[in-house]
Amino acid sequence: MEKAKENSRGFLPPFRHFATQAIHVGQEPEQWKSMAVVPPISLSTTFKQRAPGEHCGFEYSRCGNPTRDCLEKAVAALDGAKYCLAYASGLAATLNIVHLLKAGDTIICTDDVYGGTNRYFRSIASELGLKTVFVDCTKLECLEAAITPETKLVWIETPTNPMMKVIDIQGCADIVHKHKGVLLAVDNTFMSAYFQRPLSLGADICMYSATKYMNGHSDVVMGLVSVNNSDLYERLKFLQYALGAVPSPFDAYLCNRGLKTLPIRMKQHFHNALVIARYLESDPRVEKVIFPGLTSHPQYELIKRQSTGCPGMISFYIKGNLECATTFLKNLKLFALAESLGGYESLAEHPAIMTHASIPKEEREALGISDTLIRMSIGLEDCEDLLEDLDQALKAAFPDHKVRN
Repeated sequence: MEKAKENSRGFLPPFRHFATQAIHVGQEPEQWKSMAVVPPISLSTTFKQRAPGEHCGFEYSRCGNPTRDCLEKAVAALDGAKYCLAYASGLAATLNIVHLLKAGDTIICTDDVYGGTNRYFRSIASELGLKTVFVDCTKLECLEAAITPETKLVWIETPTNPMMKVIDIQGCADIVHKHKGVLLAVDNTFMSAYFQRPLSLGADICMYSATKYMNGHSDVVMGLVSVNNSDLYERLKFLQYALGAVPSPFDAYLCNRGLKTLPIRMKQHFHNALVIARYLESDPRVEKVIFPGLTSHPQYELIKRQSTGCPGMISFYIKGNLECATTFLKNLKLFALAESLGGYESLAEHPAIMTHASIPKEEREALGISDTLIRMSIGLEDCEDLLEDLDQALKAAFPDHKVRN
């Protein structure tokens, strides 16, 4: 308990009743004839009607499903939202949001962004007649200058992937909402609902790849979208039904279960990441550490103003070259060399070769995604074991390095 207080000092206070809501909202036993405490997995694709057009809330599982309904109600509560919709993946959620637009509209996207989002905007949305402009949204004046009458959607991540830049959500919202008809969407995947509530900071849409922290067990692929505006919800609900990219009931059950431990998990992710970030920052074999929870991060004060803490995501530059980075990654033992993030296990990856390889090389380099950049998702293992693993992998990458006492 004391370490959690120490880590969160200076951040926003925790959202009230979060753990209680994660456990109870949408889970009421009274909704089931069996009074089941844990919502059952409703696998039925279709539901009997009392009379033609007279159903009991569900008619076909693509339109709505009891298990998915429990999840959506729980996530809405955790986001401080009125509504939530679940999708088959984070990119399916992105696809549904973009379908709010029409040919000729413009999207402004923050320049440092998940590789799959970048690829979708560049290679697919562009074929549908949508224009995407990539802007450094940490500079609010750049965002303001980029907005035109054709702009209909501003898309940001904060912290960004993989450079961990922190964007002022309220500042972006203030600029965006000067322009009628422009939506601000925030990809909240890195932070989870536990550490950040974009809707309370002025965003119109909060979305997740729930595959990551929201589920937290690396066994579900899913997307989530939360909103407060009723008209926007109805439009997205229609698209969810009409496009059909919905999660299975079993995946909804697993993600719903994952929410129950979200507060405990996120506190431990933060603690472990802060210990490891400080260790790496003090190691001479490391060029630079990028972690918003470090005082050295350029937006450290901003993340404290808009968040209740930091997730377990760290990016750092290892000294040397690609060979040093590769040797380090290949020699990790507890950390798995794998894409994705936000699970209980620790992962490490090479963005330039793995998650962000689809971004043109010159743009990667301009963003700082170089051959020596490594991204890590810090898990829930014992810190001393993770530190030992990092040290032995660094020794393999730098066999001639001498430790000076």
